[in-house]
Amino acid sequence: MAATDTMDAEAIDALMNYLGTFLTAERKAKIETILAARTRYVTVALEDIHTSQNAGAVLRNCDNFGIQDVYIIEKTTSFKVNLNVTRGCQKWLTTHRYRQQQNNTHDCIAALKAKGYAIVATTPHTDACELPGLPLDRPLVLLFGNELDGLSAMAMAQADLHLKIPMYGFSESFNISVSTALCFQSVCDRLRQSSISWRLSPLEQKALKLQWYRNSCKNLQAIEANFWTTQART
Repeated sequence: MAATDTMDAEAIDALMNYLGTFLTAERKAKIETILAARTRYVTVALEDIHTSQNAGAVLRNCDNFGIQDVYIIEKTTSFKVNLNVTRGCQKWLTTHRYRQQQNNTHDCIAALKAKGYAIVATTPHTDACELPGLPLDRPLVLLFGNELDGLSAMAMAQADLHLKIPMYGFSESFNISVSTALCFQSVCDRLRQSSISWRLSPLEQKALKLQWYRNSCKNLQAIEANFWTTQART
């Protein structure tokens, strides 16, 4: 299977058109609609999430709110999702995993800052910006910690902003799946009502469209093998 980064634009278009013949018109229309609502202006990073059910729920929230990228930091806990919760949504997302080095949190945050993101650490424990007032003047990543301890001291120290969700009860915090949903709802609604250029670029949309066409095809390996065989003959 050829990777898109080794294919020229003409080959990508030809492959996409070929794969499209195996999809229904309804599937192709849905892909176009969802692509138009996808964003990388806001993304999410998850540090050491413990339970697969919560991990799956966060991924499902990302997909439903149109957030394409998920950065996964594994310090002491392997990130595993409950497939009964995700219902396949993970194949529509782009995940970036940090699990090979000693300094996974530092490396992930450094990579995000290099891409121009403001790092927003979610916490109920500091004099933080409240969710309705979170500035959207630059791309941002919402950083969430695990269910027991929250974010690490390193994550808190390296963040550009601290964010809290307003609460009015005795409980200290929301469950992480609820917290992400509340944050995504607020941020994404405000983005879509703004003049900010939050949508994916045409090139990003094309790359995702090809990926999603591939994900939508049964017997993909055989289909693509036939495509490349046909291409070689022309």
